[in-house]
Amino acid sequence: MSGWRRITGRILAGVAVALVPVPESVAGVLQADLGVAQERRVDPAPVFRVVSYNIRHGRGMDDEVDLPRTAGVLERLEPDVVALQEVDDWAERSGGVAQAQELGLLLDMHWAFGKFMDFQGGGYGMATLSRHPMVRQEALRLPDGNEPRVALVTEVELPGGERVLVVNIHFDWVRDDEYRFAQASRLARYLDEVEIPWILVGDLNDQPGSRTWELFHSRALEARKPEGDRFTFPSTDPQREIDFIFAAPAARWEVGWVEVIHEPMASDHRPVLAELRLLPDPQQLAPPPPWVRRTLTF
Repeated sequence: MSGWRRITGRILAGVAVALVPVPESVAGVLQADLGVAQERRVDPAPVFRVVSYNIRHGRGMDDEVDLPRTAGVLERLEPDVVALQEVDDWAERSGGVAQAQELGLLLDMHWAFGKFMDFQGGGYGMATLSRHPMVRQEALRLPDGNEPRVALVTEVELPGGERVLVVNIHFDWVRDDEYRFAQASRLARYLDEVEIPWILVGDLNDQPGSRTWELFHSRALEARKPEGDRFTFPSTDPQREIDFIFAAPAARWEVGWVEVIHEPMASDHRPVLAELRLLPDPQQLAPPPPWVRRTLTF
């Protein structure tokens, strides 16, 4: 190349070679930003397959309590996190089985149980299952309604060390929403103090546009279902959308696939599956290494 010189910059232990044409008439020092910062290899953002499922203590529409059937529904979905509502713990009606533990064993997942109340010689409440270790769990007491209620809060540690809060909910079901809204308001105040990414999953017993739904819709990114297939209850002929998945802060999450699973028999609700991608925290990105900007002399 007449009148031009070629500078070879070796970076990244010999992986990349930059060829920079420089006029011979130019003298001195060339400060070159090779754009490596934008092209640095980063690990893919973790993807969560999240399921919300009110299992009615494993009792299907055939009136049979069949927990292996429930496990089979979940296994086909290959979830990373599952929020289950209406779960028994050693209760007589479901055969004296610790259902959270049993489902965890059947699916090879970590489990946690949050009890609403004593029931038939055991307990009744909700359960969360996770592929990743749970490093903390809490049954956050909510205002009582027609029945006692808690939010089951679990902190899940990802392979890279980051933690995500999974919040499992099942609000009061009566038509008057005073109890339900009081429970949701208490939880919203709790979530406002959370400093790590969180996922809210479960049965709101309320629909889009309600003031209960709006509390979380205004705070988080909703995993929106397909418009033509968004109803989750009742399972045999869905007419209402009452089961939801939210994630916050919105800037940390990306929603991929969302689906209401066609499963009319295993419970009176249909499961909801969402793929969520946890994005890097821009405030926690490491500063560019010293080789990003290098001084070349010629």
